[in-house]
Amino acid sequence: MTHALIQAARQLGAALEAENAALAALDVARATALLPAKTQATDAFLAAQSLARAGMPLGISAAEATALSQRLATLAEENKRLLSHALRVQGRVIRLLADAVAPHPAHQGGRYGAGGAPARPAGASPIAMSARV
Repeated sequence: MTHALIQAARQLGAALEAENAALAALDVARATALLPAKTQATDAFLAAQSLARAGMPLGISAAEATALSQRLATLAEENKRLLSHALRVQGRVIRLLADAVAPHPAHQGGRYGAGGAPARPAGASPIAMSARV
């Protein structure tokens, strides 16, 4: 591993750790804001990795290189799991909001009430929602 690859691997690890922390807290806004740093770190890692394949000497011990590689693999797997979880949660929130919206009167078959106005949707009940910011 060259010095550039080691630095890029550490930078990518830090970016994944930050995004994983945001995703674990379900802070999607913070996780999204970290995307440019993660993309830049990934690009730098891939570029350094392709240069290192040319047989450059190790800048660290084989054990340290293995540990760094395993750390990145663990962080990447956790990132994948947390991203999947965040997407499932976001899907549930969207479904909750969609179910809470009363159907449009046009979807009710064009029924009219006593005064000639469109009839109120049947079964629409009040809902309460809260958010933690």
